[in-house]
Amino acid sequence: MKEIEVLLVEDNQGDVLLTREAFISWKVKNNIITLNDGEEALRYLNREQPYNGVVMPDLIILDINLPKVDGKEVLKFIKSSDELKHLPVVIFTSSCYEGDLQEIADSKADHYIQKPVELSSYFDAIRSIQNFWMNSLKSGTNEK
Repeated sequence: MKEIEVLLVEDNQGDVLLTREAFISWKVKNNIITLNDGEEALRYLNREQPYNGVVMPDLIILDINLPKVDGKEVLKFIKSSDELKHLPVVIFTSSCYEGDLQEIADSKADHYIQKPVELSSYFDAIRSIQNFWMNSLKSGTNEK
């Protein structure tokens, strides 16, 4: 299997480290690009400076509570773009606010996972992202 290109949009460095560790534990070849805010994510997805010529991700893991531009706006941009809407987007957030959840559903996120509070459950949550990804490969939902 080819290396998976993952775009992780997350401003909490602890969550970034845990997510990277969980991906390492999968033993699946992956390249994780980490961006810390929604504005930077939009520049990346638009291939604006300094992201000219970047490879588009196979999977996007997106937090909702981001500085500058929130994750809901990034999600709306992705799903409204003919070039990007095929990309699988997993919302991985601590938000459990009903309004956020409805907006995420309306924006057609591919998968939603609430970040666990307990460290012991964090790797299980990341494992569910892996399961989503592997199932999308089998069903062909991530094809361009």
